[in-house]
Amino acid sequence: METIQVGSEQIESSRFRWITFSSPEAVVDDGQDVIQGLSQTQKTLPCRYFYDDRGSELFEQITDLPEYYPTRTEQAILEKYAVEIAQLTGGCELVELGSGSSRKTRLLLEAYNQLNHQLHYCPIDVSAGILKATAIALLRQYPRLKLSGLAGTYQQALAQLPPTELENRMLIFLGSTLGNLNDEECNTFLTQIQQALQPGEFFLLGVDLQKAIAVIEAAYNDAQGVTAEFNLNILRHLNHRFQGNFALDQFAHHAFYNPVEHQIEMHLRSLKRQTVVLKTLDYQVVLDTGETIRTEISRKFHLPTLIDSLKTHALQPLHIWTDPQGWFGLLLCQRQCTSGECP
Repeated sequence: METIQVGSEQIESSRFRWITFSSPEAVVDDGQDVIQGLSQTQKTLPCRYFYDDRGSELFEQITDLPEYYPTRTEQAILEKYAVEIAQLTGGCELVELGSGSSRKTRLLLEAYNQLNHQLHYCPIDVSAGILKATAIALLRQYPRLKLSGLAGTYQQALAQLPPTELENRMLIFLGSTLGNLNDEECNTFLTQIQQALQPGEFFLLGVDLQKAIAVIEAAYNDAQGVTAEFNLNILRHLNHRFQGNFALDQFAHHAFYNPVEHQIEMHLRSLKRQTVVLKTLDYQVVLDTGETIRTEISRKFHLPTLIDSLKTHALQPLHIWTDPQGWFGLLLCQRQCTSGECP
C-alpha cells in the first residue's frame, strides 16, 4: 500500500492530496493591497494578513473566550442540526473556505459518518501550518476519510476547485466570515460561490445577526486581551513579510460598533506621530497621533436582506436554523438553475 509523508505521519496516498495554489508568501500582487489600504484617508489593512500561523493560533484562542459568543453559538446550532443537514443534502463532498482547525466541521463529518455516507473533505486555508496539522488529525480520526488540503486564498480555491469524486458537493462558509466583506466584496464573493457550484449543489453559510450592541462590543474587547494581541499580530506579520518596522507597542487595539453600517470595526490606533517603512514594498506611511488603521469589519446581518441577496445569486435558502436567542443564523442554500443552464 503506497503511503506519503504528511508532517510526521505516514498516510495512504489514496486518502490524501495536497494542493498549493500559490504560497501565501508569493501571491502575484503580494503587498499591493497593503499599499492601497494604507494610502487611503481612512487607512485600512486587508484582514487576510491576520492569518499567518500565529494569527491562526490566536484566533483559535479567541473562539474559546467567554465573551466571544459567535463560535459557541454556531457550534451549538451545528450540534443540534448536523444530522438534519446531512439528511437534506445526502452524500456530498464538503469543501470548507477558511477551515482553520475544522472544529465545527467535525460535527458535520460525524453526521455524514453516522449516516454511512462517504467522507470527502476539502479544507481551504491560507495558513498551511494549521491546514496540515488539522489534516493529520482528521485522517487519523476518520479511517474512511479522503481529504484534499487546499492551501491558498478563497479566490484561488473557488476558481480552481478540483473535480469531486462524489455526485454532489457542499461549500461551507462558517464563522460569519462573510461579515468581513463590504457590500461590493460580498456581491463578488457570492458570484464566485454561484460560479463554483453546479445547479443542485449546496452552500452552508453561518452568519452573525444583529443584536444588543453591548453583547457585540464585548466579544471584540475581551478581558484577557487576546483579541488585542490578534489585532496587533497583523503588524508583526507585515514586519516579517515585507521587512517592516511597525513598533507594536506604539499601537493600541480599538474595537467599536458602527450602528449606521451595522458592523463592528477593529482599528489600531497610533499612540504617536510615526513613520513606518515596508522595505520590500519600497513604501512608507506617516501616521499622526490618534490616527487609526482599520484592520477588520464584521457586519451583523438582517436575515430577510441576506436572503434576498442570496436569491439574487441563484442560491435558494432551503432551511434556516438559529439559536434560541436569535443571535446567529445557519443557512443551507441550494444552487438553482439560471437561464440557459437547465432544460
